[in-house]
Formats: sequence, structure tokens, C-alpha cells
Amino acid sequence: MAGHSKWSTIKRKKGEKDNARAKIFTKISREILVCIRENGSADPNVNYRLRDLIAKAKSNNIPGDNIDRLLKKAGGGEKNDYESCTYEGYGPAGIAVLVSCLTDNRNRTAGEMRHYFDKCGGNLGTSGCVSFMFNEKGVAVIDNEDGDIDLETFMEHAIEAGADDYTFHEEDGVIEVYTAPNAAGETGAALTERGYKVLSAQNEQLPSTYTALDGDTQEEQVKKMTLLLELLEDNDDVQNVWHNWS
Repeated sequence: MAGHSKWSTIKRKKGEKDNARAKIFTKISREILVCIRENGSADPNVNYRLRDLIAKAKSNNIPGDNIDRLLKKAGGGEKNDYESCTYEGYGPAGIAVLVSCLTDNRNRTAGEMRHYFDKCGGNLGTSGCVSFMFNEKGVAVIDNEDGDIDLETFMEHAIEAGADDYTFHEEDGVIEVYTAPNAAGETGAALTERGYKVLSAQNEQLPSTYTALDGDTQEEQVKKMTLLLELLEDNDDVQNVWHNWS
């Protein structure tokens, strides 16, 4: 399986200034609040999705005290009106884009999404217009920044943990492990017990085909697509962005 690593983007975000880190915490906080509301438990030993989100928060350098305060707040039944929604559209050159959001105001979020796509030479589409081009998979990201993981041994451990496949991203210092949907958390937990450092474990939308923007004639489209991704990632309502830009 061809991998689609977002980890270079995540690492860039982790290294940015404090206000960028605050945005990441805002996004993860919403995910945690909704997760606890939907699953009815603030105990990560029972709520496996919550355990994955806590690991995600820690991998983004969010202090443990902040996480503990958030768990107490959510466990205390604090009301939140966030709901999940997905927007689909086309970027420059017909690049397919899926945007997953948690919002307390659908009208506001929809207006912002439409503005971003229009501004960058794309267009916001209707439900189902591009989702058929993606396959949902569980993805666990394993830290290999030091490059000391023996891949043959890792492959054996990953298969025993329930993995379908994996991709090694040398330039990003990670290994992406692919599982069935909703199984990444369990696979990540099994690999953690083996001594591997799991940076994240969640469902992802992986494109079945990719679109390339190459050459001087498409330089402007590259700029517009880059701007679109930056605008989307900077929006507090946006949790994940998937696309088929090669």
C-alpha cells in the first residue's frame, strides 16, 4: 500500500510558536470532549478512543497538567455542543479534498469552508462528490526518528498486533501502520507493549489515486493548494484534512 504521510506537517506544527501549539490543543480538546460525551467515560482504560487522543496530545507536546484539567472538566459533565461534519470539495486542478470538522455552528463553518475553497481556485462540493476516492483505514504512527527499529522484526510484531500493512517514511522518521477501521488503537496498544513509541492512532482517509502538480505551468496552482491547506489547518473547527495531492 502506498503511504500518505502527514507526519512532516505535524512535526512542523509541533515546532512552531506558542500560538500554533495553542491551536493544536484547542482542536484536540474538542476531540476529547466529544469523545467522552459520546462514549460516556473519562477513563482511558475503558475508553480506548480517549486513550488514543491522550497519546496524540502528548505527542504534540501538550503538558500533562493541561490534559488532566481537561479530563476533569469533561468528566464533570461540562456541556458542549460540538458536532462532527465533513466537507468535500476540489482544490486547484481538481485535487480532491476531505475536511473533517467539529463545530458548534454549522452555518459559520460551512461559510468559512466555502470561502477558503473559492479563494484558492477550488470549489466546495456536495456530500459524496469526492469521498468515493478515499478508503477509510486505521493508521498508527510509530516513532523511528533515531532509525534504530529493525524492520523485519517490526513487521512480525505489527502483523501479530493486527496490522494489514505498513510504510516506512525515512524522511519523516516514522513508520505508518495500517489496520482495519477503528482497530488502530488496539494495534497501537499492542505495539506499545512491545516497547515501540506510538505517536498517534486514529482512522484516516487514504486516497485511491493521486493528482500531481508538476512543472512551471502549475506553479500558481501549487501556491493556491498550499494556501488552501494552510487556511484549513489554521481553522479551529477543522480536525483533519485529507487530499490526493501527490
